[in-house]
Amino acid sequence: MRRRVTALVALVSTAIVASFAIPLLFLVAALAADRGMTTASQEANTLAMLVAGIRDPTDLAAAVGDAAAHLEGQASVVLAGGTTIGDAWADSDDDPEFIRAASGEAFSVRDDAGGRVFVPVLVANGVAVVRVAMTPDQLRQGVPAAWASIVGLSLLLCAVTMVVAARASDLVSRPLRDVAATAHRLREGDLDARAPVVGPPETMEVAEALNRLAGRIDSLLNEERMAVGALAHRLRTPATALRLETDAVADAELAGRMRSSLAQLEAGIDAVVTEARRPARPGFADRADAVAVARERLAHWLPLAEDQGRPVASSFPAGELRVGLGVADLGDAVDVLIDNVFDHTPEGTALRVSVRRLGDGVVIEVSDDGPGLPARHEPAGPGSSRLGLEIVAGLAERAGGRLVLPLAGATHPTFRIELPSAAD
Repeated sequence: MRRRVTALVALVSTAIVASFAIPLLFLVAALAADRGMTTASQEANTLAMLVAGIRDPTDLAAAVGDAAAHLEGQASVVLAGGTTIGDAWADSDDDPEFIRAASGEAFSVRDDAGGRVFVPVLVANGVAVVRVAMTPDQLRQGVPAAWASIVGLSLLLCAVTMVVAARASDLVSRPLRDVAATAHRLREGDLDARAPVVGPPETMEVAEALNRLAGRIDSLLNEERMAVGALAHRLRTPATALRLETDAVADAELAGRMRSSLAQLEAGIDAVVTEARRPARPGFADRADAVAVARERLAHWLPLAEDQGRPVASSFPAGELRVGLGVADLGDAVDVLIDNVFDHTPEGTALRVSVRRLGDGVVIEVSDDGPGLPARHEPAGPGSSRLGLEIVAGLAERAGGRLVLPLAGATHPTFRIELPSAAD
């Protein structure tokens, strides 16, 4: 829109300037020609006064010669006897203009050969004719410089108009760009973003509508998360009651199966509660340092590893490796992978955590020396619902990455999160 408004204003202003400049160019040329003809007329009248006032031909020739030296035009005087004084006038006797002037008519002529002024002078022995001629260049004297000034000023006015139009269109389009930027921020998850209510009335109306929509979305998300959280908490009460009843079951095999199913149910409820407590609107500009987050979460689990006698190894590069997840989300993902090691491997099993760069991405690996994942068609172990891994996979996909699981039954399984790197 900005370019279109600028182009439209530039087109209109150019048309207006051209409508004034083109006639002005012709006017300047006409004024220059008129000035030249006026000068020629004045010079012809001056010579006519000399011819009328000086009777002696010798004195007249000297006077005309002195005067012609200071004239702009070419001066010729044909006396009544046919003698020519001043500039030569070839075949004057046969020249229709001379014959016309000799008949007693004063006139001027302007054509492609230039301009000429004729003044007849009545003397004692007949009629003398005075002619002053101006060349085409003399009639156009000063015109090229004036035209260059007019064209330059017109171009300057057009340029100034385009600059003013660009600034004016920017004032109109900037509020719309701000509204669009706010819409992009909302799309990326920043529900705190609000569009400035400025600009033309139509733009202000759009900004207000977008802000109300953002507020409504924020309210609905909060209500949804509160409802999910409340539902998850309400499920804990019957789950606790089931656990107590399971302890009273006499059949050990049945009790074991019930405890396994109940553990999966409680793991699912815990995952729902964790997801419900996650911030409703993570900052769209979050760029967590994978090295710092992995190091901090491993330090959190170290005391438990020491209690269980688990060897812990780590490998972290120097510097930062930024990824497109917030600190909380990335920390939750690392916690899930480390927690899987503690839940599904015997005490004393070694644990390794590493972060490294891979091409244009970042890889976070959590591995252990325990048994690998059961095949997908096999039932999960006690307390395992795989819901935690699904949450990690969802977080990785949200950032444009993926979760790579080890092959079923593989020894020394390695869980790997691959994420694209993100600039600050």
